[in-house]
Amino acid sequence: MSALEILFEDNHLIAVAKPAGMPSTHYDGSEETVDRLVKAHLKEKYSKPGDVFLGIVHRLDKPTSGVLLFARTSKAAGRIAEQFRTGAVDKIYWAIVEGRMKADDGTLEDWLWKDDSSGQVSVVRPHAAGAKHALVHYHCRGARDGWSWLELRPQTGRTHQLRVQLASRGHPILGDFKYGSETPFAPGIALHARSLTVLHPITREPLALTAELPNSWRGRFAHLFAG
Repeated sequence: MSALEILFEDNHLIAVAKPAGMPSTHYDGSEETVDRLVKAHLKEKYSKPGDVFLGIVHRLDKPTSGVLLFARTSKAAGRIAEQFRTGAVDKIYWAIVEGRMKADDGTLEDWLWKDDSSGQVSVVRPHAAGAKHALVHYHCRGARDGWSWLELRPQTGRTHQLRVQLASRGHPILGDFKYGSETPFAPGIALHARSLTVLHPITREPLALTAELPNSWRGRFAHLFAG
C-alpha cells in the first residue's frame, strides 16, 4: 500500500494519513479511494478471502489531508461512531487562510445549510429550516504576508464546516475555490487534519493519532512555520 502511510493498526482499528485530492470512501465510481486502498492492504497482509470488513466512522473532504480512521470490526465501528456522534472525539486541524483574523484566539459559531443539488454549504440565520449548528474554536499560530496559520478545534462535524465558517468571515482556506479563495494550492486545499484522539473501543484507553504535514506545505509555508 505505497500510496498511503499507516499511522496505527491493530485488530480493531486502522488509521492512515489521507493524501489531499483522494476521496475518503467510494460509492459507485471507479476513482481510487482511501478505503479501497486500506481494504487491499488488509486483504493482502492477512491473506483474507472474500470481502474485507472496513467500518467507515468519519470522513475527510476530498481536498483535505490528514488523519483518517477506520474500524476493522463492527463492534469497534459502532463504538467509535458513537464517539463522533456525541462529540467525544478531540479533533485538531491546521489551515492556512487568506488574511488575518480579528483576534488571535476565538470561537466561530454559525448555522449551516447544505444545498443538496449543488453540494454547496452556506451560513444562514439561526435555527433556519434544515440548518445545523456549527461550532469551532481557533488559535492563530502565525501570520505573515497576508496569510494566517490557524489551529482549529471543531466541536461539531458538519459538511464543509471549517471551509464555510472561515470563508464567510473573509478568510477562505488557500486553494478552496469552491468557497472564495483566489490563491492556487495543489493538491487539494490548505486544510490538514493534524490529529485525532479517541478512546480505544476495546481497551478504553486514549488513542492519539497524528499526521505529519504533506510535503506540499513545507516549502510554501516555511515563513509561517518559522514564526
